[in-house]
Amino acid sequence: MAPASQHSHEYALASRHSHEYAPASQHSHKPASQQSLASTPSQFLIWAVTGAGKTEMVFPLIEAALAAGGRALIATPRRDVVLELDPRIRRAFPTASVVTLYGGSEQRWEDGQITIATTHQLFRFHERFNLAIIDELDAYPYHGDERLHYAASKSSLPGGAVILLSATPPLAMQRAVRRGKLGCARVPVRFHRHPLPVPLLIRMPRVSELLVKRRLPRPLLTRLASSLARGAQCFVFVQQIRHSEPLAQLLRTALPGIAIGATSSKDAERAQRVQAFRDRELRILVTTTILERGVTVPCSDVFILDADGRLFDESSLVQMAGRAGRSADDPNGRVYFFASGSNQSQRRAIAQIRGMNREARRSGYLLQSNRTTPQREG
Repeated sequence: MAPASQHSHEYALASRHSHEYAPASQHSHKPASQQSLASTPSQFLIWAVTGAGKTEMVFPLIEAALAAGGRALIATPRRDVVLELDPRIRRAFPTASVVTLYGGSEQRWEDGQITIATTHQLFRFHERFNLAIIDELDAYPYHGDERLHYAASKSSLPGGAVILLSATPPLAMQRAVRRGKLGCARVPVRFHRHPLPVPLLIRMPRVSELLVKRRLPRPLLTRLASSLARGAQCFVFVQQIRHSEPLAQLLRTALPGIAIGATSSKDAERAQRVQAFRDRELRILVTTTILERGVTVPCSDVFILDADGRLFDESSLVQMAGRAGRSADDPNGRVYFFASGSNQSQRRAIAQIRGMNREARRSGYLLQSNRTTPQREG
């Protein structure tokens, strides 16, 4: 299991920082049948910023479970993340048997020491695992589905552990941490130890208005051109699927010679388009929140349009902003909130990012200082 032990740096950060938060011994002692997923005695939250390396962080836990002769589960909401995890887990644990489960999986009848599964596969298991790791617990379909919460709590053996991973845990879970009902380790810094990029707020008309006028404002085009000039890829997030391709067409007219694509959950060629973006065949990708998680492009800037819209809450804004600055070679990526006005979701997202940066700086985790106060432009 030696390869896994090489990835414990971020886990050490979490362990070093966890003394400031509720220890596991302070969990509620109600019967398990009366407790929510967030308050059962065997559960622990790793609250780590986007790009912290949560997967590698849990490798020592998996290694310990296997060394004791047990089984480990990693559950995540999306099939594409499951498929991306498969080779990483096999490389880290070359001697362990690994089973990957999702709808239509060829391994659905197999059993292994490590199981990687979509969250819907949790219904298959009852008291099976010594260690169950639930990734992206704030994402659909896991978030808000009490049946999946129950399935997760029942997937581990009596005395086993359920580890919850999130960059943006639900407010109820944050309250459970503050009240000492859920043990938690916070990791406020990315693996490269640079601060999170803080979004810049810029006023701009709504996308629907831009499409009617068929004209893009100079503040948007100027910043896109600046990002392209520095060699960055540009995520351009929109709220409505129906806006993605029309906006991409406007951008192609305004930025001739730049390869620009659009994708959404209804795009039959989404996988190919995302791969083209990864391969720099596309420099700008207009997308919905379908790409707010699980996609890492080394040198990228983030443009969130209609950032004050009702479909973008604090969690989604933080996740989208988290696409920037993930690489050690480009840790200071740019993030822009374009909106006709400011709202609570934007303010809370920026406050969360600034708070993590302050915490990381105060704890001595950062390699450099960085201004964490958002700026406004008219």
